[in-house]
Amino acid sequence: MSPKVSKSGATAKGGRGKKNGGNKTRPHSTRRFSVTALIVECVALLIIGLVTTVATLGFAAKRFSGLSPTANLLPFAAAVLALVVGCALFLTLWFLARRWLLRLHPSLAAALTLILAVTCGYTAAHPKFFSMYEQFRTMVGGREEVARRQLAHQIYASYRRIAPHDATAMLTREKLHDPAIREAAATFHLDADLLAGLAAVESSFLPRPSADGGDGLFQITSIPQAIRDEAKRRSRQTARQPFEDQRENAFFGAATLAHYIHLMDGDVFLGLLAYNIGPKNGGLLSIMRQYGARDFVSIQPYLQRLPADYPIRVFAWSLLFRVAGASDGHLPYQDGANAARIQTLGIPGLDGVAAPR
Repeated sequence: MSPKVSKSGATAKGGRGKKNGGNKTRPHSTRRFSVTALIVECVALLIIGLVTTVATLGFAAKRFSGLSPTANLLPFAAAVLALVVGCALFLTLWFLARRWLLRLHPSLAAALTLILAVTCGYTAAHPKFFSMYEQFRTMVGGREEVARRQLAHQIYASYRRIAPHDATAMLTREKLHDPAIREAAATFHLDADLLAGLAAVESSFLPRPSADGGDGLFQITSIPQAIRDEAKRRSRQTARQPFEDQRENAFFGAATLAHYIHLMDGDVFLGLLAYNIGPKNGGLLSIMRQYGARDFVSIQPYLQRLPADYPIRVFAWSLLFRVAGASDGHLPYQDGANAARIQTLGIPGLDGVAAPR
């Protein structure tokens, strides 16, 4: 008996085969969707875990700081234990709930963890979380972080002493040279606000020759020829602009500062100090070798003979430019919640770098 032929001319068997062949992509698409959802879920859980860990340990470090075994050390250890137990319990409950969520819809588990992760991210932007993060950073950073925080508070104090009329005048003058400074900073991989802070201390954005031989925005004196050639080469790669002389001066300043920061192994504080001292008598590196100092912490006892306030003033002005960029003006440090807001912005040159060590 011959097989039945459909109206389209295909056998029943062939028709079924064609229908099955048309669904070949469905299992592949389902697997790809499942893998994507699983990746989203894992990343979201990782974010939740990191934010929770930082917040818990930061709060515990702040709440139980001290040396007493019963009042400080044991309660802190108990908080760590509670964090571990809490995370284990959360994961256990999550895997139980996950099965039920996946039966309802394959994307529900990933969607829920993503919502929780976004909530954690929103919480991490709150000033209270920043306070806990600072405690966590101090706990992990040890001596280096303590030195960084001491330096940060000196910078905040210097920023606080900037008079409102001085801040307004400096911000107004800085706008004239902002394009050149940002271009030079980007070319030599520097923070633009830090470079602007250097110009504020060197010339107050009033370029002029000085008695010690300095000139321009950055009061350039003696520059190694290799640095001068590199700055000239890079500044010519773009079209000429207004204030061309000060644009070239900005490139010289950026190249020189980048050179000294590199010479100081990425320590921005020491790089600024070296910029101020210059190459005379071997520069800061020679002085540090003389005292046997290797970093910011070990050079501190000798800073009474060095211009220690110079980097502090540069950082304070650079902080003003960062604050103005985020708030369209000067924020008095002592008013309302400004202190917490300013601290969350970070200090240009000290966030995400190795200095001070």
